[in-house]
Amino acid sequence: MPPEFPTVCVLGLGYIGLPTAALIAARGLKVVGVDVNPAVVATVSAGRVHIIEADLDGLVQNAVLTGALVARTRPEPADVFVIAVPTPLSDAKKPVLDNVIAATRSIAPHLKSGDLVILESTSPVGTTAQISQILAASRPDLAFPASEADGPDADIAIAYCPERVLPGRILKELVDNDRCVGGLTPACTAKARRFYELFVRGECIETAARTAEMVKLTENAFRDTNIAFANELSVICDSLDINVWELIELANRHPRVNILKPGPGVGGHCIAVDPWFIVDAAPEEARLIRAAREVNDAKADYVLDQVRALIEAFPDRAVTCLGLAFKANIDDLRESPALEIVDKLARLYGGRVGVVEPFIEELPATLSGMGVKQLTLEEALSQDGLLILLVDHDLFRKVTAEQRGDALVYDTRGIWREPSPSTVSLPQHLASPQTGLALY
Repeated sequence: MPPEFPTVCVLGLGYIGLPTAALIAARGLKVVGVDVNPAVVATVSAGRVHIIEADLDGLVQNAVLTGALVARTRPEPADVFVIAVPTPLSDAKKPVLDNVIAATRSIAPHLKSGDLVILESTSPVGTTAQISQILAASRPDLAFPASEADGPDADIAIAYCPERVLPGRILKELVDNDRCVGGLTPACTAKARRFYELFVRGECIETAARTAEMVKLTENAFRDTNIAFANELSVICDSLDINVWELIELANRHPRVNILKPGPGVGGHCIAVDPWFIVDAAPEEARLIRAAREVNDAKADYVLDQVRALIEAFPDRAVTCLGLAFKANIDDLRESPALEIVDKLARLYGGRVGVVEPFIEELPATLSGMGVKQLTLEEALSQDGLLILLVDHDLFRKVTAEQRGDALVYDTRGIWREPSPSTVSLPQHLASPQTGLALY
């Protein structure tokens, strides 16, 4: 019996689209990966990757060499179309669906009866139905599902299925994690579930499209709220002269308490973005979700103020910021509070600022254009300057107190709890732990 989905077209070859395309190709399906960036297409066509992700390079290389994966700048006919393009926020904190709409319109000419269209991009509730409306307007010769009340007679099946993966573990979690599959009709849902079961070992759970859309937003809003509690607690501890790291460790000894770790803010394209989708859809009701977002956004500015005071107190010391990524051990700078802090420091202090980021080859042009220097960790440690730890990369965790020497440390991640051998005399207004940040 021939396979139900012999050819798949994945639109968007970013952090989700490319691993998804490579996994599907590894299961024996023919995959066309589409990206509007010619450089990305050229890189993938050569069997290489443009993002750092464990084991992805080998998987892509093999898929390209065997012909199972090809990369194009435009979609081609397929049996399944998976839309995995970015959905950013506007400056007014509103979802921008331009990429989703453009991708939808680009596949319309290639649709045929029996095809399956899946949206994976994080989207506001109702976006999957909007896709169906756009396609119906472009292809009046085909029947599209409009609501769950419709029966199985539509020519095209349309569904939503959000990813729920952790950068650095994307390939493993795309396979092992449960998936929430929501179609516009039960027939759409069932067809999409059969597709995901080709490469997902986790349970594929059926629901409605609107529920599936809200599930992804809810998951990240929940995490954002928990982090906001930790970040707000760190600021409270600063005002009360309490070590927040010790406090959290003690509180977490309660069998039903699990407080997360504070940091310089919240980054990434999911947790820092998705809650605003809920706020935009229900601004009067989403009071806690909005407050959590505001707490986490404000934490970067709070840290910046503390760092500026430290820099001004020690004008002769070089300033090195450790980390730019939004989380540990990845190269992803999207919505990174570390990058935001470094950018603002660079605007104030220019060439006095250096950066160590082991997961990128060169600094963003905005930083290098302001004179910021990219340093190795060894160079940074040799300066005995100000070390502003912003990301808890494993490379930084391994640095001992002896290696830090006479450097003055401002640790936003609490990974360097042991003071350096040399004691630095701090001005009185900086002599206590700052925002739960180890400062010594």
